[in-house]
Amino acid sequence: MQIYKKFLRDLIRNYIIGSGIAVIVVGGVIISTTLTISNAELVRVFFIMFSSLCVMMLAEFMVFRRHMKPIREMLEQEHPDLVVIRDAYLQTHRFPALSVKRILGPHFLGLSLPAMTLAYVGIVMGWLSLPAYYIGLAGIGAVLVASMHALLEFFSTAQAIRPVLVHIRQVGQRLYGENVSLDGRVIVSIQRKFQLSAFLIGTMPLFLFSLATQIRLISQSSSLTADYWKWAGIILLLGVGFSSLGARMLTRDIQQPIEDLHRAMKEVQAGDLQVRASDLYSDEFSRLVAGFNHMVKGLEAREQMNSQLLQSYYATLAAALDARDAYTAGHSTRVAKYSLIIGRAVALNEQELDLLNKTALLHDIGKIGVRDAVLLKESRLTDEEFEQIKLHPVLGESILKQIEPAEAMAPLLPGVRSHHERYDGGGYPDGLKGLDIPEFGRIIAVADAFDAMTSDRPYRKGMAVEKAMAILAEGKGTQWDPQFAQTFIDVYKL
Repeated sequence: MQIYKKFLRDLIRNYIIGSGIAVIVVGGVIISTTLTISNAELVRVFFIMFSSLCVMMLAEFMVFRRHMKPIREMLEQEHPDLVVIRDAYLQTHRFPALSVKRILGPHFLGLSLPAMTLAYVGIVMGWLSLPAYYIGLAGIGAVLVASMHALLEFFSTAQAIRPVLVHIRQVGQRLYGENVSLDGRVIVSIQRKFQLSAFLIGTMPLFLFSLATQIRLISQSSSLTADYWKWAGIILLLGVGFSSLGARMLTRDIQQPIEDLHRAMKEVQAGDLQVRASDLYSDEFSRLVAGFNHMVKGLEAREQMNSQLLQSYYATLAAALDARDAYTAGHSTRVAKYSLIIGRAVALNEQELDLLNKTALLHDIGKIGVRDAVLLKESRLTDEEFEQIKLHPVLGESILKQIEPAEAMAPLLPGVRSHHERYDGGGYPDGLKGLDIPEFGRIIAVADAFDAMTSDRPYRKGMAVEKAMAILAEGKGTQWDPQFAQTFIDVYKL
């Protein structure tokens, strides 16, 4: 509750300061310096203001209490629900905008309507010797004062909510391990914030001065009153136009680097670590862009290191498997090389080639589960022993399914399982036929067969490349995919 009490104190302090500046200082100074009335009437005017202020505070307190409810309930609970935490976090972010709505709603109406009503009654009863149209001028002044107060309240509240946001995030992390955030949601856009702020800052003094001068001239029956709005209107029009143009230019100057950074961030999120934000700025955005580019450069270096480590991991697994048998040493590496020859020739993209390489390196990983007496046997295998060997694609798939993260291994599984399928359906373990065999399985089948035929075995010498190519050509469409087999024959000759 300590954080809630401090938050409440900050809001009340900011509200009192903002109200004091906007209502008492600005409104009071204008009234006391522009109206030519007796001291008794001046006291009555301030009484009207004080009474209206009480009505305003009551109306605003009721709305304020409703706005604070989600935050108060969350901070009062020892173990709040995650939904309650998220609602409180969102409501806290909305609080600056809600403070503007309160000031332009119950604050403005609660002050201006009672004040205008009491002033009208005072004029009718003869308590105030003011023209009735002064009430309309007072209403315009009230709009200006409320706008000024809303501007002050928005930015002071935006500062006051930060400790509360930090506390809510800490509670979410501590209780549920979740970093509560808006996840990119925009409550108040920078464009809207800057345009309205710059417009009010630029035009508010002009409107207040024009209004006060009009009241002063009327009260003194000046001969300039009739011509006043001819030149005052031109000045106001120029001021409004310049403020609007300045606000637009300032907003664009701020938005451009933010949009550039956001665009670069989306590309990084999509996996492009080559992207760099354009460093075209000479203000603090230059530092921000430089920091972003350094961060992406560091991520790229780390990604390259991780990729090298991962590739080494696959190569090491393949080498460890091949090391069980001196005659098959380097088999997985060679199969990966031949597979990539086919993959590049049929125009697989870089991501597909990377997955094909990893699949080929691990295509025989299931042989880890085959007994040495069978795997390392130097004579021909019996039918029973060959059936054990035929289990290795399924065993390989099963082994890879145990590796986390599962989504990283998932693209490798079909090729590992199906690299001994035949194009005519006579292969194993599933008897798949034609294009039903996964693409990586069909590619690796060609590469695996070629290396097996050209490598030495305990019971035979490796055959010549030409003979192996002839066998591949003969087996197109029966044992091997005709496209991939012919592609390998054509490209390998080169």
